[in-house]
Amino acid sequence: MTKKRVLFVTQEMNPYTTLTEISGIVNKLAPLTQGKDMEVRVLMPKYGSINERRHRLHEVVRLSGMNIIVDDDDYPLIIKVASLPGSRLQVYFLDNEEFFKRKFVFNDEDDKPFKDNQERMVFFCKGVIETVRKFGWPPDIIHCHGWMTSLIPYYLRNVYANEPIFENSNIIYSAYQNDYEKTFDEKFFNIAAINQLEEEDLSDFRDKNDVKLLLGGIKHADAIVKGSEKLDDDVMKLFDSVSVPKLDYYSEEEISAPIIDFYQGLLEPVSE
Repeated sequence: MTKKRVLFVTQEMNPYTTLTEISGIVNKLAPLTQGKDMEVRVLMPKYGSINERRHRLHEVVRLSGMNIIVDDDDYPLIIKVASLPGSRLQVYFLDNEEFFKRKFVFNDEDDKPFKDNQERMVFFCKGVIETVRKFGWPPDIIHCHGWMTSLIPYYLRNVYANEPIFENSNIIYSAYQNDYEKTFDEKFFNIAAINQLEEEDLSDFRDKNDVKLLLGGIKHADAIVKGSEKLDDDVMKLFDSVSVPKLDYYSEEEISAPIIDFYQGLLEPVSE
């Protein structure tokens, strides 16, 4: 029997980052899923704070060399890989000198959010999709973790709707509380409008004049997970109202069994 393929797309993961609950959850879920006889890969940004020598990263030359367009500028995409300690799981890192070489992740040395976080997000989301296309590895499940991945469900269902490699993919979006979208501005809708999109096409990521990343991620996913115990009221209202498979909040210690059952429910739908 062919193994099902599960792709984790995350903004963070232990031991490479230890920013929020996402780091520990993905570190737990990815090897756990592989242990259930599934083929698993992880994609995340290669921040400058990640020590390449300590974690034994090396460049994957056959995957590197693409250029990703953000706001009409070309940015080289470099792909690196490492094995997660204690497992045979491959973690792929998306790197770019302009966006990820700095020694801080989302905030500068004064703890203020980087002004180009929205450009970094678009680069990462588009880079993830192009990397998977270059893999030639059709995922059965794509599980997106964190605000930085919020555009991926939308892009896959709109910009890449006719891409055969994603034809049978179930897209899961885990919504985690974040404050970074509050620093995004109107420019976001311009730079996120890749390929033939127009700014108005991204209205699901807008609430009046505010950018709402989690709302857009939830609206375009095939299934959703409440990643944080507390989410904003507007996010919870949408979470409760959408008619897709959903998984309520579980702590890192509790989530193992529920998430595997959740995956199996998507991979093997119950016949009516």
